[in-house]
Amino acid sequence: MNEIRRFIENITPINDSDWQFFSSKLQEVKLKKHSILLNFGAIENHLSFIAKGIVRFYVPREEFDLTFGFLFENEFVTGYDSFLTQTPSEYQIETLTETILWKISHQDLQEVYERTGSGNIIGRKMAENMFLIKSKRELSLLSKTAEERYLDLFSDRPKLFQQIPLKYIASYIGITPQALSRIRRRIS
Repeated sequence: MNEIRRFIENITPINDSDWQFFSSKLQEVKLKKHSILLNFGAIENHLSFIAKGIVRFYVPREEFDLTFGFLFENEFVTGYDSFLTQTPSEYQIETLTETILWKISHQDLQEVYERTGSGNIIGRKMAENMFLIKSKRELSLLSKTAEERYLDLFSDRPKLFQQIPLKYIASYIGITPQALSRIRRRIS
């Protein structure tokens, strides 16, 4: 649980009483590889901190899934739009590795926001960060070639290529696995 406090302290200082209240609401969950965190059509009721593991966001399809995000250790994961609106999710979230999460429920998080001085600051800064990541991805899909998106991803997150199947990476950058293979051959 210390990694969560360090993560939060990098966002904003949190006093011991706020930390005690927040941490008392956390529940540790251990999951196997390919466990579903959020099903299509379900309402997201948790915000989770990834203590260990990798998760993938995707839209399930009959032919092939459309992957649109990855999160790693020391990051928060949630179906944020469903979490905020308490409406059914239009995508799924699954673990790609064995994963350990620290979860807090929607209701408990609202209580943290109401009763702590730092809760709202942390929530706002996390929402701003999620917006910036989403905006960067959308602009990349609209303005860059597949090869440029691949190179950006490789320079931003080189570990991604060692830990995630190429079919998911291809989907994430908006191309087929075959097209990704051609790009990889061309630039190596």
